[in-house]
Amino acid sequence: MIVNLTDNGWEIIYHRAHALLAAQVAGHWQTPDDTAHLVDTIAAIAHHDDLEREWQGDHLTKAGAPFDFTLGEELKVPPLYEHVENALYRGRWVALLVSMHMSFLSEGRRGELPELDEFLDKQIELQSAWRKSLKVAKADAQKAYDMMQCCDRLSLILCQRQIPDGERWLEIANGPTGEQHNLLQRGNKTLTVKPWPFTVTEFKLRIDASYLTQMKFDSDRELVTALQHAPIESIEWTFVK
Repeated sequence: MIVNLTDNGWEIIYHRAHALLAAQVAGHWQTPDDTAHLVDTIAAIAHHDDLEREWQGDHLTKAGAPFDFTLGEELKVPPLYEHVENALYRGRWVALLVSMHMSFLSEGRRGELPELDEFLDKQIELQSAWRKSLKVAKADAQKAYDMMQCCDRLSLILCQRQIPDGERWLEIANGPTGEQHNLLQRGNKTLTVKPWPFTVTEFKLRIDASYLTQMKFDSDRELVTALQHAPIESIEWTFVK
């Protein structure tokens, strides 16, 4: 979950909603004419956070607050395998990008657990095999993943309410062309990205968020029940070139 503190309690955005927002970003992205597997790439972006299941596991801090994903949690390797395996049901290209994302997120923790190292080595093998069977160059797969990562990062910035005030630029990530993209909020609250990577000069993004007024919960079941009955509102952003 993405958990933001509000004046009245908590704003909760589910990870799969964040992934869908990232896919909305990708849907507006200006891609080269020779871009292969565009729809599959957007599908991979939309499903890259299916590993997060808000109704399962421990989702409370020791103080009883909803557990934000940035607080970290115990590393469990079997779900990582399951996530990549499930992605393969959508196709090799989706599995390739999801596997690359798992590698990106987990390589920094190499050496913590032998089973994690085995997982990471396996992903290198799988990615090579999938590229070969798809007849896709490593550089082209990397360009697709760079777009995925840029869309993912922009979505997280929005969901985590990290947009700077005072018309200051914030780095997003490097896109598929290698250029670094940056985000700025104007005084009228519209957003822009530089360099502008989108097909249109203006568009809107939208996501659903749940709102809790209860600050502390005694159990996961109490939190789940509260979320199932929580009011849901849309958050909207307008991007203008």
